[in-house]
Amino acid sequence: MKYTVITGASSGIGYETALAFASLGKNLILVARREQHLNELKTIIEKMNQELDIIVHATDLSVTENVYGLYENLKGFQIETWINNAGFGNFDKVGEQSLPKIEKMLRLNTEALTLLSSLYVRDYSNVVGTQLINISSGGGYTLVADAITYCATKFYVSAFTEGLAHELKSQGAKMQAKVLAPAATETEFAKRSFDVEEFHYDATLPKYHTAKEMADFLIKLYESEKVVGIVNGITYEFELKDPIFQYATRTTNTNS
Repeated sequence: MKYTVITGASSGIGYETALAFASLGKNLILVARREQHLNELKTIIEKMNQELDIIVHATDLSVTENVYGLYENLKGFQIETWINNAGFGNFDKVGEQSLPKIEKMLRLNTEALTLLSSLYVRDYSNVVGTQLINISSGGGYTLVADAITYCATKFYVSAFTEGLAHELKSQGAKMQAKVLAPAATETEFAKRSFDVEEFHYDATLPKYHTAKEMADFLIKLYESEKVVGIVNGITYEFELKDPIFQYATRTTNTNS
């Protein structure tokens, strides 16, 4: 049996992505902090298709030991697709941001994603049909005022994943590495970013997508041969692209 791993699956894009992959008949390993939310999602999916195997792992991936522990616990599963969706944002000026929150964001958005990606590539890069999909942001290609640190983490995700895609291709690897870059999406993201109880997208933003729409975009990326799936920040149309960042191959200079 083959499985799709989705981190950050308890809500938002991860939640809707789980439903989308279940509709494709994929067995799922759902990862997030909130076990009750994961179990509720599992129940919904099992009602959709009782033949699917749905595994729940409740863990906080902002803790480094948990990252390694998760991957070790999944050694017995054949993983076809790994989706690193777990992450959160922050809106504050750099000099005013809460450093404990920033520490946690850095560990989750960059460290956990890098470690899980590296472990998955190490084990599966030459397995036919495997995909690694990392969730970045429009803020991983454009700097947004008062969200500089968050954007920096997502620039890292975009650069790391695009670079990995180049690397895998140059090695003739079977795995595909891809990056999804949403724009504003109606999820819990804004509430956690602003540290507020409520955030009303209709009253605040002229354009945004629902989490289900973003999951549908992710499926389009999954089914394509392109590396980048990005929402145009002006038109809000979804675009599939080749890598965006310039990639310089390493050359040997005998004169240096």
